[in-house]
Amino acid sequence: MSLPSPLPDDPRKWTGWKNYNSQNFYERLCLSVEQNPSNELIEDHTRQLLVWWQKKLPLKNQPSNPLAQILRDGLDVAPSFLAEARLGLCNPVTRKTIDESLLASAKTSMTAEFRRVFSIIAAGNELSEDGEASLLRFGLKHGFSEEEVAALIGEEMASQNVTRIVREAAPPPPQASSIPISSAAPGGNDPVAEFKRFLKLSGLDSDSMTDDQRDALINMAENLGLNGGDAEDIVDDYLEELDSQPQKPGATVPPPTPLRSPSPAPIKSSPVAKPGAPAAVRPNTPRITTTISPAEERSKYPNFTNTLGQQLLLVPSGTFLMGSTEPDAAPNEGPCNKVTVSRFYMSRHPATCAVYEQFSPAHRSNRIPLAGDNHPVLYVSSADAIKFCQWLSQKERRKYRLPTEAEWEYAARGTDNRIYPWGDHLNNPGALGNFADANTKFSWSDMEVNDGFAETSPVGQYPRGASAFGIEDMAGNVWEWCNDYFENYKPNDRINPKGPMNGTKRVYRGGSWKSRFSSLRATSRNSNTVDYRCNDLGFRIVCECE
Repeated sequence: MSLPSPLPDDPRKWTGWKNYNSQNFYERLCLSVEQNPSNELIEDHTRQLLVWWQKKLPLKNQPSNPLAQILRDGLDVAPSFLAEARLGLCNPVTRKTIDESLLASAKTSMTAEFRRVFSIIAAGNELSEDGEASLLRFGLKHGFSEEEVAALIGEEMASQNVTRIVREAAPPPPQASSIPISSAAPGGNDPVAEFKRFLKLSGLDSDSMTDDQRDALINMAENLGLNGGDAEDIVDDYLEELDSQPQKPGATVPPPTPLRSPSPAPIKSSPVAKPGAPAAVRPNTPRITTTISPAEERSKYPNFTNTLGQQLLLVPSGTFLMGSTEPDAAPNEGPCNKVTVSRFYMSRHPATCAVYEQFSPAHRSNRIPLAGDNHPVLYVSSADAIKFCQWLSQKERRKYRLPTEAEWEYAARGTDNRIYPWGDHLNNPGALGNFADANTKFSWSDMEVNDGFAETSPVGQYPRGASAFGIEDMAGNVWEWCNDYFENYKPNDRINPKGPMNGTKRVYRGGSWKSRFSSLRATSRNSNTVDYRCNDLGFRIVCECE
């Protein structure tokens, strides 16, 4: 959920205003609990919504006006509802209670969905190893632990009188595969393949599939990330293919191939783009298996300037502690986990107006007032940024993409786990980054600092704020889209994490000209829908090493 920018004056062009009296405080402010919004974002949404309603107050004296009839009671009570939501969410105690209630409700809903999926997979009152593994993946993907999934499976087996089918494991291959088991599981990286796998496990055909079962399958596909229309087509194709296969007398459906591990790791499904939206380029960085030094990497992979004039700097392989334990860190910044990242190139600066407009000349009309060619491009969604990367990849025969969240944080923090890209010191903050200072008019603006700009600054204005790898403007000026969909951190060590492969919100990092200085910490996280655009959000690119 997000606020369009600018807010349409006509309520018929925007439905978000209807949430002003929602029981969910986040919805009232056009936010969500998964977004884990900062107090700054809460204040900003509240302010925008209050201004919007204030402009509608003259309609109270125009009862025959169609807009007055649409808004009705909101003209009187919306401000108080919005203020109540702001107070509740900005208070850590009440916010914790609100979050726990919403998450508990979401878990209850997902538990019911899990039971429906179980009924489909165990339709013949038998649960195979493959079926159980698919249930495990489904449960892990939707926030359950392995223990919770096991308990749910046990409960459903007992209540539905389902028998577990255990087969002997196939003999091990003569030579171990170099592919990790988690990625070798069939259908693990493709929601279409995973859904087809569910269909086969169900054992249903056109004669035995009821309307209720078909509806449950379509819901399951949507949970995997597919849209309903595509899911319907897949079911029809599956049934048509099944019906067209001649069956020998007495023939039976062969049992599914056993998994290579009885306890598979959670498998994440691929993102499914909205109609017309591009698919994100999945990072292709290999596991680090050599001991090549950073100096040797720099020698082998020199910095370069691409055809658009962007400087690409090498970020050598390394290991760092991702996340924060600082007292003011948000809950979504922990728990910390050790992450190893393979080398990659990252642009020294965020994409500028001049750079982006070589891809989309019409975007020039979206520049904010006083923004020149060297200002960071704004009003770009993550889908826009991904399209730009795909265009540039085709143009240069290189693999450009958005950085993973781990790559972004590593490029900002280095191997010494600094708090800010430049280090841990707070001396002369106005020379380190562009944030909410005396030039801005927010309630949180720092009136003792003058960074020189009321809104965005041209890129490269704060070289003293560069990271250990020479990457500039990673703190403030504009938030920057990452490739990952949002998820909460897990405490296990990781190598080249790519984040979830689908979701409703994509991550952005770094803070902006509207942020408090504390939000410029390299571990600060935020997220929004893939089509979200605003006046303090841009992107920078990475290029994979050959």
